[in-house]
Amino acid sequence: MPTFASNPLNSPAYSRIFRKYPALFGVPFVLIIVGASFGLQQFTQTRYELHDQKVTALSKEQELGLSKDRKKFDIREEYFKLSAAAAEDWEPKRIERPKGLPEWGVPPPEPPADSKKA
Repeated sequence: MPTFASNPLNSPAYSRIFRKYPALFGVPFVLIIVGASFGLQQFTQTRYELHDQKVTALSKEQELGLSKDRKKFDIREEYFKLSAAAAEDWEPKRIERPKGLPEWGVPPPEPPADSKKA
């Protein structure tokens, strides 16, 4: 005989009802969980909407504090300015060759003579 009885003598009435009809506990529990999910969705949506109102999108000009009537940047114009300035500021200068090397470098080796030519 077991030490403790499996069925207590004075079990509460709700325990017997839940054992007989388990949906009486499960269905309301699931409904509360689903309802809370929808309720929290509204709070979360409100939170993100308030955050979006605080953060506004700025254009690059507003970000940098520039005026609208400023001359627009043109990459081609800058390229021509820099290429013209680069041609004026320097002149080509030859570097000295190592001793024993001809001025125009080493000539390419001649191809080997073929002995099969007839």
